[in-house]
Amino acid sequence: MRLESFASWRGAAEAHQIPLWRVVLEYEVHQKGRSEAEIWARLEQVYAVMRDAVESGLKQPRQTPSGLVRDTGKKLYRSPLHVVSPEFSLLIAYATAAKETNACMGRVVAAPTAGASGILPGIYTFLEKHHGVSLQTIYEAMLIGAGVGLIIEQKASIAGAVGGCQAETGTAAAMGAAGIVYALGGDTNQIFEAVALTIMNMLGLICDPVAGLVELPCVKRNASAVVIAAAAAQMALAGDTAIIPVDEMVIAMGEVGAAMDTRFKETALGGTAATPTAQAIAQRIYPELGTIRHEEPPL
Repeated sequence: MRLESFASWRGAAEAHQIPLWRVVLEYEVHQKGRSEAEIWARLEQVYAVMRDAVESGLKQPRQTPSGLVRDTGKKLYRSPLHVVSPEFSLLIAYATAAKETNACMGRVVAAPTAGASGILPGIYTFLEKHHGVSLQTIYEAMLIGAGVGLIIEQKASIAGAVGGCQAETGTAAAMGAAGIVYALGGDTNQIFEAVALTIMNMLGLICDPVAGLVELPCVKRNASAVVIAAAAAQMALAGDTAIIPVDEMVIAMGEVGAAMDTRFKETALGGTAATPTAQAIAQRIYPELGTIRHEEPPL
């Protein structure tokens, strides 16, 4: 079983007449030397941590010493006003709550990174609670998500310091979109289209943490990423396509990340982190560092 591209993933599934998740399971068995029983047990454990991150984020106080994280998940969860639907608000609340658990040093699953750790917990919890998706199907969706992340890691990047926030929240959203489509009965074409659509709509997103903390805009982007993942899944399930093949979108993602200025790769020197307010926050938190001045490159 080879997971070097989406084309090879599809080819393996078709050649052996097995579902996509089974290809990833076989990959884990043969490449990592784990038994199927161990893998299923690990998936159960991982999802339990994800679900707990959501639940604890909704129930326990969530405020960081910096003050940049302040119970956003709870505010969304309790809000009586819903822009689209109550379920839509809850999807965002779940993702935000899990990400805030990370910011407050709680236990999370880095999927694929800690900076994007609210996206998959939010999506999987939503699927279970509001679509009645079984735990077994959730675990299978997690395997599909793992396959998506593995290919992106090889062909582009999953690290903000290498490819910007598109590499972190973008990858997590693509993994989540694939899981949504699978869990709701989509086929291989629709799963891959959801991944391509997600990447297309998150291409170029920079990594610009205020004061170098994985708090702002990270928590907010976990919320927006689940919306993009859900939109991509909705389009794919409706029969829409990205037009550009998913493997080509992953290559484009890698090229954009490689071309991105260093200021926009987790250095806290550009974007949101370089705004006057963000600079004042950084100076308040780290007074010994002084003010980091942002200069525009010459034209």
